[in-house]
Amino acid sequence: MRQLSALDAQFLNFETETNVANIGGLAILEAGLSRERILRRLEDRLAGTPQLRQRLAPVPLGLDHPYWADDAELDLDYHLAELALPRPGDDRQLGEQVARLHERRLDRRRPLWEMYLIHGLSGGRIALYAKLHHAATDGLTGARILAALMDSSPPSLTYEPDTPPDLWPMLARSARHLAANPIHLLRFVSKAVPVLDQIPVASVLPGAGSLSRLIRRVSLPDLPGFMAPHTPLNGAVSAHRRYAFVELPLKKIKRIKNASGVKVNDVVLALSASALRRWLLAHDALPDAPLVAGVPFSLREKDGDLPGNQVTLMMIHLPTHVADARERLRLTSEAMRQIKERFDLAPASWLTELSESLPAPLNALADRAAFEVVSRTMPPVNVIVSSVRGPQVPLRIAGVKLLAHYPVSVVTDVSGALNITAFSYDGHLDVGITACRKLVPDVWTFADHLREALDELKVS
Repeated sequence: MRQLSALDAQFLNFETETNVANIGGLAILEAGLSRERILRRLEDRLAGTPQLRQRLAPVPLGLDHPYWADDAELDLDYHLAELALPRPGDDRQLGEQVARLHERRLDRRRPLWEMYLIHGLSGGRIALYAKLHHAATDGLTGARILAALMDSSPPSLTYEPDTPPDLWPMLARSARHLAANPIHLLRFVSKAVPVLDQIPVASVLPGAGSLSRLIRRVSLPDLPGFMAPHTPLNGAVSAHRRYAFVELPLKKIKRIKNASGVKVNDVVLALSASALRRWLLAHDALPDAPLVAGVPFSLREKDGDLPGNQVTLMMIHLPTHVADARERLRLTSEAMRQIKERFDLAPASWLTELSESLPAPLNALADRAAFEVVSRTMPPVNVIVSSVRGPQVPLRIAGVKLLAHYPVSVVTDVSGALNITAFSYDGHLDVGITACRKLVPDVWTFADHLREALDELKVS
């Protein structure tokens, strides 16, 4: 039976009525997918996808992080719902429906996921929206859960259901964790102090950059200071969301990549910078300084295929203050190169070590307190931008072709009111744009701005 890591538990700890830690995906399929066929597929895949069948098993008095235990009363009928859009069933109506579903908190008494089959889309298409709690998965694992439902994935074997751990073994393990906290703290100090100038929040503290350079023991590239400028994207988010999505041709993006000598992810970040520049100009709110974006980096290639969240957040300047699109791409690529060099040379597991350095009860209090203080005083980033590489062949769910898959992600008081996440699939880049309804009511303009940004960089 697996216990949540301290990093997994953080996503439970910071959640409030307005800061909701759901991540998900919106799959668009051809006609023909029924609720009964999805139910059968879910039943066939339960053994290989524990996130679909396990619920939280708390430790008494909150003395340690919860465990995952199989739900003896798992009710797939509850987790899979069905609804229909009114006519005409266009993309904006679908985005509004997904936003309403995504903003609702998941029931912690059940496995932390829900799925919705949505009918009534124009052109006879079907949508399948699924959401999971970030405590159960990161973006990469979430994509693997989607892959488990595909026809190309074989049915999983039967499994023996776990039962919640007994009280005394839980308490004994809690005692061992308590004894190990100082070790994690020392590891955090050894890993984090040399790179304080790249850690969110810590990087803006007085003297952080000087200290990290002074005691750095490895040759790491210097990075500019990160101070997120004030924008309308930063502030207390509401309990309500907006959601938009757009499909971009991957062939055009790769043509730009090849002509400019950069990476696909560099192009995605540059397109995001261009879209943000257009939006800020339209709102008369473009700062003279570049925006600071949080870019999730997976630790799985370094640490193996471990369960739970294996991710860290790196910061990068988005040159929104630069008028020329090609110069924005060049500066973005250079910034990413520096970040990757730093990432390769210095372990980025400082977030995991910091999370494990406090006893669980104190960790929960510290998470909530730090989240509140940071959101009110020094938001470390303006926006989250992420890109996940997906399969480049057509896939099917229960015999029905998957046309597109758009990520749906998290916005919070600390991370900013906008999240741009892209997923490459079968020759196109599917971009999901999640936003706070109060701070970014015109979220669909970002879909237009991304198309315009791609045309601006097009290569003949």
